[in-house]
Amino acid sequence: MASNPVFNAEAFERAQNSARAVQPMTLQGTINKSFFLLFICVLGAWFGWQNPFLMDKALWIIMIVGGLLGLFISLKPRSAPFLAPLYALAEGLCLGVVSLFFNKEFPGIVLQAVSVTLAVFLVMLTLYKTKIIRPTAGFMIGVLGATCGVALFYLVCLVLMLCGVNMDFLTGSSRLAIGINLVICAIAAANLVLDFNFIDEMTSKYVAPKYMEWYAGFGLLVTLVWLYWEILKALGKSRRR
Repeated sequence: MASNPVFNAEAFERAQNSARAVQPMTLQGTINKSFFLLFICVLGAWFGWQNPFLMDKALWIIMIVGGLLGLFISLKPRSAPFLAPLYALAEGLCLGVVSLFFNKEFPGIVLQAVSVTLAVFLVMLTLYKTKIIRPTAGFMIGVLGATCGVALFYLVCLVLMLCGVNMDFLTGSSRLAIGINLVICAIAAANLVLDFNFIDEMTSKYVAPKYMEWYAGFGLLVTLVWLYWEILKALGKSRRR
């Protein structure tokens, strides 16, 4: 099982029976859908960047809608061809506004964050393809546990912040705050390896229907957005020191 909660073998296995009489999921198709969703996300980010005041008023609504879309797609993979582009657009709009605010405080930081994210993606893909990093059962369990731990950690921190607890150790620019961000970046990067492996396995060992290409592309986009956001925050904290 991949550590990305979007990817799970059960979802693919449930879809196999309906795929036998139709065109199956392929690796090339998954790559195409992934690039298309990334393109939609970039378009949304550009629009959010160009309309910061308009988007700022609706930012929380878009974030909530994006979260609900992501949850629904995760539970209902058949909806991916229709809802994944909407999710990509919502995520792009949010990232565009937030990135603009970061760039105003630290000129050039967004280009740096995008470059680092792309570099990490290519490095992890190379490590996976050359089998330098092997997604063994132990590796998968470790990354899955770490990812769930990060989700729980953020949830607890959010509750504490809403209760008025000072969370400078997380939101500040101390060495501890930067260190936490870097650890989470590493966990996000490890998720990419498992995502690559899972897509490979599902397109070579299973007969999944065509709509699962959108589902897989959506899952990969979730990881990339998470990775970019963590890198952006880490760079911002380092510049504040």
